[in-house]
Amino acid sequence: MNSSVEHKETGREEVIHIRGLHKSFEELTILRGIDLSLYRGENLVVLGRSGTGKSVLIKCIAGLITPDAGTVEVLGKNVPDLGPDELNVLRRQVGFSFQMSALYDSMTIRENLEFPLKRNLKIHDTKVLDEKVMSALADVGLERTANQFPAELSGGQKKRIGIARTLILQPEIMLYDEPTSGLDPITSEEINELMVEVQRKYGTSSIIITHDITCAKTTADRVIFLHEGEVGYDGPFESLYTTKNPLLSTFMQYFNLKEHERAR
Repeated sequence: MNSSVEHKETGREEVIHIRGLHKSFEELTILRGIDLSLYRGENLVVLGRSGTGKSVLIKCIAGLITPDAGTVEVLGKNVPDLGPDELNVLRRQVGFSFQMSALYDSMTIRENLEFPLKRNLKIHDTKVLDEKVMSALADVGLERTANQFPAELSGGQKKRIGIARTLILQPEIMLYDEPTSGLDPITSEEINELMVEVQRKYGTSSIIITHDITCAKTTADRVIFLHEGEVGYDGPFESLYTTKNPLLSTFMQYFNLKEHERAR
């Protein structure tokens, strides 16, 4: 179902349209009038230091947090206006990959992947469930983990399974919250490559929340840089190297130092 809108200025198809988004928690202001567009088929990385409002932004998009003001349109629907049933329908089209994977420890990996199929799509046929589970596991290269429990997997494997559980409903949009957080550099690169492969294979439109510049470099078609709840940059990753913004310059200097250390 194509419920997105065409952006009047660019002519590109918007699947997420955010304007004037504000959010505070008591006296603490987190988001200060965010404007953001996600276009069909692109990977948009939202980059910034911890505490700049990245995760609050993505939770507003998913309807997990209600904004104080502004428009948050996802596939043509203004999320804050949706009732519980309408929000559940929309969430089937928007996959949310949580930072901590959010797997059920008491369930096997197979049962974790079957759960959204049974709950959201009302699929109970054993053969159909098995086909969908094994296909999702094949997408993330972990077919052999079907009968294991989350506690038996590494952090990187849990991230992959979390992505597989999200992909199993074949969403139009993917939201990744700090997908490489807590992972070693090699595993982080594998997750980055997986996100690019998901985009290529399924044509998903994705927002990737991160403070990892290597993740941004690998996955981004476009980058937004958040600072203290405001958009400080919106453009291609390559232009980050030449920006005059001193906050971004500090980010890139740190990134270049790390790249130099890896090359030694």
